[in-house]
Amino acid sequence: MTGHRPSLPPRTNSHRTVKKIPYLRWWIAVALFLAAVLNYIDRSVLGMLAPTIQKDLDISDQGYATVVNWFLVAYTFAYLFSGRLVDKLGERVSLALFVGWWSISNALTGFAQSVTSLSIFRCMLGLGEAGGFTASPKAVSEWFPPAERGMAIGLYSLGGAAGATIAPILVAVVATHFGWRWVFAVTPLLALPWIVLWLWLYRRPAEHPRITEEEKALITSTISPDPKPAANAPKSSIWGEVLREPFVWRLMLARMLTDPVWYFIQFWFAKYLHDVRGLDQKGVAILWVVFLAADAGFLLGGFFSGRLIRRNVAAPASRVWLMLVSACLMPLIFLIPQVSSLGLVLTIAAVAAYAHTSWLSNLTSLAVDISSKRFLATAFGVIACGSTLGGIMMNQVVAWLVGHRSYNDCFYIMAFLHPLAFLLVFQLRKRLPA
Repeated sequence: MTGHRPSLPPRTNSHRTVKKIPYLRWWIAVALFLAAVLNYIDRSVLGMLAPTIQKDLDISDQGYATVVNWFLVAYTFAYLFSGRLVDKLGERVSLALFVGWWSISNALTGFAQSVTSLSIFRCMLGLGEAGGFTASPKAVSEWFPPAERGMAIGLYSLGGAAGATIAPILVAVVATHFGWRWVFAVTPLLALPWIVLWLWLYRRPAEHPRITEEEKALITSTISPDPKPAANAPKSSIWGEVLREPFVWRLMLARMLTDPVWYFIQFWFAKYLHDVRGLDQKGVAILWVVFLAADAGFLLGGFFSGRLIRRNVAAPASRVWLMLVSACLMPLIFLIPQVSSLGLVLTIAAVAAYAHTSWLSNLTSLAVDISSKRFLATAFGVIACGSTLGGIMMNQVVAWLVGHRSYNDCFYIMAFLHPLAFLLVFQLRKRLPA
């Protein structure tokens, strides 16, 4: 007789119930906000440490300008290839890679010994940081209905302002107690938990195990998938498709014309208040009022366009009408050289900052609305190149005008940039959403 082993009851694979996360899309928006905070801290601290670093490494003003230019050039080119990388790898993997790359680059800055090594490390930083702003709109396009996209874009855009606010505090605390090199070690330590969080949190809606059925139904009912090309359609490269899209060139030129206003407010307006209005370093701190207005523009621009969409205005048209409001407000900046009251100067500047960030929030939302998801990040990278090219040209023009003429001409020119750019985007109000 052969022994007979009693049969065991069949094993049941007990699947743990995955806990659903209500409003998951907004937690993703918060993660994008935090990535933007890290992004702007990393780019801002160098400028605040510049006098100390220049003295320690014996770098001239011209040498420091070279370092900044290497960052800007790398940042411009990175917009192009980072967008293509996002479309190829997806938002989850690509954004984790970008944050990891720019954090390592920032950490290496603390080891710089000369203008050459400093330029190399800041060039590396520029190559990584652009990816944060090509992956983020792609993630918004996947998760947010048209009526909410403006608010989501405004939220992560606020991360830049928050990072610029945190940077001087970080510099004051760390550099004072440990030296300037240790400042560059802080954000890489914060980046690691962010990357872990992002890889855990982010999936596309159809693949996410933690999305609720209600949220999935909302996204499915309001976001149309890209149509598949016909079987006999000729194959073309993503670059070819993007560069043949007229809206890409219109929006790129619009950013090239209008983003210099924002760069001026960030990098030159404090100097104007010091040189022309006589404010000292302590007095210039009043600029927080202007940046607070800019924060409001990021959020309210998206909020009001969302209200129009809920009233059955087409998404592209709602963005364009809000951009028209901004274009009508911007000429007020023409008055700054004419008024003597500092309070009125700051009020006009605050209105201009609000108008521009509302414009930028809606321009970004418009790009998300009308671009095919297959190449959205690539298209957005091309569009965003207009911003950095405009910023580089702005620095040259403003420096020449201030040296040879006056700040007044800067305000006179800026007053007409948004109305001129509006002529480029006006026809896009009729463009059907992708």
